[in-house]
Amino acid sequence: MIPPIKRILYATDLSKNSIYAYYYAVDLAKKYDAEIVILNVIEPVSEKAYGSGAEKLQIEQHNASMEVIKSRLESFCKRVDARNGATCAVRVAKSLVRVGDPVAEILKAAEEEGCDLIFMGKHSRGFLAQTLLGSVSGGVLDRSRKPVFLVPLPSDNMAAWDEI
Repeated sequence: MIPPIKRILYATDLSKNSIYAYYYAVDLAKKYDAEIVILNVIEPVSEKAYGSGAEKLQIEQHNASMEVIKSRLESFCKRVDARNGATCAVRVAKSLVRVGDPVAEILKAAEEEGCDLIFMGKHSRGFLAQTLLGSVSGGVLDRSRKPVFLVPLPSDNMAAWDEI
């Protein structure tokens, strides 16, 4: 038997195109009457780059990211509501900002928050970048013990998907 989907982890990089994947997450949450936990992961700042002020800078980044998430979430919800006529903000249970390795933090948040599904957009970055740099979505897909829903994101040209 397939376990019920009651809580969805939506991992986002807050890019302009991440709203595309958010449409799918909200639609799926509505279908299953599920909650959404939004996660943004900030990669840590090297102390070598900023000396002893790295910890303060991370706190500032965390606070700034929370403001960006709130602002983007409001924008996402307005666009989703305009298209679907439903209130997507009701589905959002929590917004998280974490500092660390994105793959590890996504997997850890899914466990800690009791999420049944991990939902994220997938960037197409080409073979060489995937080989040399790795891929967050690929890393999550390879290491997760929970279902992972990947949505291929459109190009940076917003007009390509603005009609959704």
